[in-house]
Amino acid sequence: MPDVIIPGPAGRLEGRYSPSDDETAPIALILHAHPLGGGNMENPTVDMMYDVFRKRGFATLRFNFRGVGRSQGSYDQGQGELADAATVLDWVQGYNSAARFCWVAGHSFGAWIGMQLLMRRPEIAGFISVAPPTNMYDFTFLAPCPASGIIVHGSADKIVPADDVDRVMSKVRVQKGIEITTEVVPDANHLFSEHLETLEGHIQSYLDMRLPLVEKERAERTITGKR
Repeated sequence: MPDVIIPGPAGRLEGRYSPSDDETAPIALILHAHPLGGGNMENPTVDMMYDVFRKRGFATLRFNFRGVGRSQGSYDQGQGELADAATVLDWVQGYNSAARFCWVAGHSFGAWIGMQLLMRRPEIAGFISVAPPTNMYDFTFLAPCPASGIIVHGSADKIVPADDVDRVMSKVRVQKGIEITTEVVPDANHLFSEHLETLEGHIQSYLDMRLPLVEKERAERTITGKR
């Protein structure tokens, strides 16, 4: 898991990158929680999702948003952080130009950034959003959502109430053939402090189900020449 320094829009960005032995392996980008709330790339949820994708053979990257850790710059209300994520995705794609597709996973604020990124990047074939902050940020940009994914939140989340997540996500429109799966972890808080293994189980099960479908869909797109 080599440390990497990536030139970003506001200065260098600190990351951890695990390349794949397969030059056509898909890419996974992992995004951390709110920079002003203690979010960083070493958070347990981020570390867990990083390991999930790394062990599945993805070219996997996690990084600190601007102003976090050794990343330069300062918090920018989400706009700069979205630019950071796009820049980092460009960087990892530069080393994996034959990647079959990309996946984005984020926790809380990182989930919000990740879902914005997938609206802009057709190569993103799926997403994992853990405790998306639907009560803090506008999610109407998902109009319609272009990729299938999973949302996992805790029933005891006092920062983002489970009812609010359900209310907002139930209104999200999706493109034809796209499905957003929702899982609720009983008694889990916003950080999944005592429920990380359960969270991982939901993610692993979803990837077991979804990845073969993505491989098929992307292969068909390649044949037909669609993006």
